[in-house]
This record gives sequence, structure tokens and C-alpha cells, in this order.
Amino acid sequence: MVVLLAIWSVSAIASLPGLAISPILGDLNKVFPKVTDLEIQMLTSLPSLLIIPFVLLSGKLSEGRDQSRILAVGLSIFFLSGVACLFLRSIVGLIVASCILGIGAGMVIPLSTGLVVEYFTGDWRVRQLGYSSAINNLTLVLATILTGYLADVDWHLPFLVYTLPGVALMLSFFLRRRRPAPEPAQSIQLRHRRIDTRKLAGLMLFYFFVTYAVLAIVYYASFLVDDYHIRSSFSGVLIALFFLAIMLPGLYIDRIIRRLKSWVNFVSLLSVAAGLVCLGIFRSEAMLVVGALLTGYGYGIMQPVIYDKAATIAPPQSATLALSCVMAMNYLAVMVCPFVVDLFRKLLHIHGEHFPFLFNAVLVLVVAVITWRWRRNFTLGLDEAYYKE
Repeated sequence: MVVLLAIWSVSAIASLPGLAISPILGDLNKVFPKVTDLEIQMLTSLPSLLIIPFVLLSGKLSEGRDQSRILAVGLSIFFLSGVACLFLRSIVGLIVASCILGIGAGMVIPLSTGLVVEYFTGDWRVRQLGYSSAINNLTLVLATILTGYLADVDWHLPFLVYTLPGVALMLSFFLRRRRPAPEPAQSIQLRHRRIDTRKLAGLMLFYFFVTYAVLAIVYYASFLVDDYHIRSSFSGVLIALFFLAIMLPGLYIDRIIRRLKSWVNFVSLLSVAAGLVCLGIFRSEAMLVVGALLTGYGYGIMQPVIYDKAATIAPPQSATLALSCVMAMNYLAVMVCPFVVDLFRKLLHIHGEHFPFLFNAVLVLVVAVITWRWRRNFTLGLDEAYYKE
């Protein structure tokens, strides 16, 4: 049970980078009146940029090595840089500490799923990947709410959420006391001598696309709410509900897979598209809530399925590396989403606040049609080999 708690604690902190900063960005101009907007934005953009290479590095280092040691190093860097942020008084110091935090987080993030793959097999692994996704998103919601309250007390206090890796660090030492479960003889992983790069590339592209599509809510909900003349705090409600909806399917993802089988991504994409359409067309608060829930729920189904597929296309010693390549796409999508939307806004000469939602809805529908046509494809659906594991 302690081992399970240790793995869950790592899942809980995987999405923390950037949380401490978001509620206080508006206050930092007052705290540091001489700094530029660019310097303030660097507090969030630079850590995200550094996460990507260190996610890949962590995955590579995990091949044939004890993952618990890599985890301990990453958690230590994450925790110590978070503690430093509580005491720093200059913007340069905070930027440097945030960059170091991004390095530590990058080392930890692929292990949040890599440990699940290492310690569990078969249906139990799929269920645990669902739990991991659920815990990740629930922590994201709770931490966002907490940092909002802490920011009202003192601008330093939101950085307290960056001390949570300390709990995961203490629990991580229990991982060395239990050996991972061996892969069963019929496991798909044992059929591979190296990572299937063709399937990995397909999963990376698919994960990048679906993550980009749903990020419209995170980036543009506040602008949409303001355009609809709804109270500004409602955008926070929508984003929180969106992450809660992502969490829900993870609690019973194995049952969803058994029910939908090869249709799982097609149905999920339809849910995402319907949610984005609701957000882009309707102006009532109720329908905006429905839109956020449908979008999050569809994405919440696809995320753990993609992670589990990534694990099955590599031998056991390379599973974390395959997962790190897929998970890096999440952070790449976070970085490029606003640039892609702004590019097509200029090309199409459409500047309404509903554009990101309707534009992404159209893209998702196109991919959904492709998915329906190739629903037995490994990447877009679930092929027969997946069920035989």
C-alpha cells in the first residue's frame, strides 16, 4: 500500500509547475514595478521550455537503470527550488529558481507514468494509469484553488505548493523495498526488442493534437467569458470543471475501454468537438459548463489510453523512454497553442473570441472522421493486438 501511495504522490505533483505563478502574475507588476511584462512571463514560459528536454533525458536515463534513483534526484531538485522560491526577493532569483524547478519537474514527469508501467501489468496497469491521470488532474484543481487563496494573503505563499514534492520524496524511498512485477509471458511488451518508432510517432502526433485542441479552454475561457459579459470569476469555474471532467474517466477507464473497444477515440473526439461547439456558440452559463465538461471528459478518456499504448510498443526497459516522448508532446502543445490559434486568426481574418473554440472543433471533427475510418488502427483506435495483452 505504501508503494502505491508513493506512485500516486508522484502523479499528484506532475502538473504543479506554473501553478504557483498563475494566481499572482497580476500582482507581480506591483511587487516588482521596474520589471517588464516579458520578465514576468519568463517565470512560466522558461520552466515549461526546460521541462521538454529533461522529460526526454529522464526517459533515456531510465533505460536499464533504477528509476527510483532518478526519481529521488528529480524530486530533490523540484523540492529545493520550490523552497528557494519562498524566500527569494528578486525577479532574477525567481526566474533562475523556476528554471531549476523546471529541470527537476522534467525528470519527475515521465516517471509518474513510468513507475505505473514498471510496477503493474495487464488490466491493473490500465486501471492504475487511469487513477494516475485522475489524481494528477484533481491535484491541479485543488492546488489552483489553494494558490488563489494564498495569493490574497501574501504573494510568496503560493510557492508553498512547490514543497509537495517533499512528501513524494519521502515516500519514494519505499519503492526500493519492493521489486516491480515481472511482465507476464503473453505481454505485448516482451514481443519488442526495441521501441516501435512508427507507432510511437503516431501516438506523439495524436496526443499533441488532442492536447492542443482542448487547451483552448485554458487559454481562451477568460476572454470568452468577458466577451459574453459574464462575471470574470466564471472563467476559473469553467477551467476547474474542465480539469475535474478530465479526472472522472480515469477512475473507471478499464470499463470504458471494454465497452467502447475500437470506438474509444472516435467517441472521445465527438465529445471534445461537441464541448468546443457549446463553448463557441452558446452564451448561457449552463451550456458553457456543459461544453467544459464534455471537452474534459473526452480528453480524460484518451489520455490514459494513449499512455498505456505507449507502454505496449516498447520492451519493459524502454517503456519509460517511450512514455517520455509522448508526454513531451503535452508541453509542446502548451507552448504552441496560442501561436497556432493566432496564426489562423490572421490568415482567416476572424478575431471573435469564439474563434479558438469553433476552429478547434472543426479540426477535431475532421480527425474524428479519420478515426472512424481507421478505428482499428493502433494509433486512432484499438487494434486486435491491444486486446490480446
